[in-house]
Amino acid sequence: MKSFIPPRRDFKALESRRQQAGRWFAQGKIQAFVARQLQVSRQSASRWYQQWRRAGAEGLRAAGRAGRKPRLSPPRLRQLDEQLRRGARAHGFRTDLWTLPRVARVIEQQTGVSYHPGHVWRILRAMDWTLQRPARRARERNEAAIRQWVAQRWPAVKKTRGGDAPG
Repeated sequence: MKSFIPPRRDFKALESRRQQAGRWFAQGKIQAFVARQLQVSRQSASRWYQQWRRAGAEGLRAAGRAGRKPRLSPPRLRQLDEQLRRGARAHGFRTDLWTLPRVARVIEQQTGVSYHPGHVWRILRAMDWTLQRPARRARERNEAAIRQWVAQRWPAVKKTRGGDAPG
């Protein structure tokens, strides 16, 4: 099982790039040089220069985590994954089909964290779950009769090449 919810950006690499810009500013390099070397916009280089002038290299350090902290920790996600793998019937549902409202209910029962069913798919996707749709087939479907029809009747009703030419 892979680690859940991978980071969207490499914050260490971004900070390293800003620190390199700070070293070049300290050497007297101009903003255009920094922008070209680091392949960033001149606006970014200018913003970094202003931060470097105000606070030095400390001003170019990362601000910390971006965005809200996840409400479910990785151990809780692993626990949820185990519970979902037990199947929907094990959680009191009549069928073994998982739906987003059902998963939301299980998440709330197991962890106490409430999610809107429309947002549950993000958690499932982070856990490497994919959409699986059951095949829609009639219960009365007769496979033998279908095979016989395809082998015997279908060639007789199928359009043939040149058969649609005017008469």
